[in-house]
Amino acid sequence: MVMHVPSAECGDERGALLAFLEEQRGGIRRSVLGLTEEQASSRPSASELSLAGLVKHVAEVEQGWVALAKGEERAVQRDQSNWHECFLLVGDETVESQLAYWEKVAAETEAFVRSVPSLDDSFPLPSEPWFPPGERVSVRWLMLHLIRETARHAGHADIIRESLDGKTAFELVAQAQQG
Repeated sequence: MVMHVPSAECGDERGALLAFLEEQRGGIRRSVLGLTEEQASSRPSASELSLAGLVKHVAEVEQGWVALAKGEERAVQRDQSNWHECFLLVGDETVESQLAYWEKVAAETEAFVRSVPSLDDSFPLPSEPWFPPGERVSVRWLMLHLIRETARHAGHADIIRESLDGKTAFELVAQAQQG
């Protein structure tokens, strides 16, 4: 499993934000270590969430937010008719393909964050009922939001993985370091 590591030192603010985001991504990536597609797609708790679905969701969300900040379209358009599919593998999607996609998204996120003149640069929030109309947010806000979103789902992934086979984050870190 390839793990994206921010390319520059973590001593500056951009590097620190990227490192914190990568740390949370790693928790989710490790949650699928050693699992079959069936295990990763299973839902062993009362929740409808699966590990495979979480991997797909966080990759889509990260890509979508960075696209919004860049003034581009999201790679995948979601609405009420297909929102549920951002938490499910569909068609020929696999955990491996979603991890590879997320790796690409992570690299694009880093390139974007490192390219903006200032973390104070802003962009408009989408016109959604849960956002104030006409609100703008900074690239710094974007990074903090991505860290929060990814961390929340990393916690979900911890619970789901432990429900599957009892492995905890500590065991998965050790397993990832072994190979």
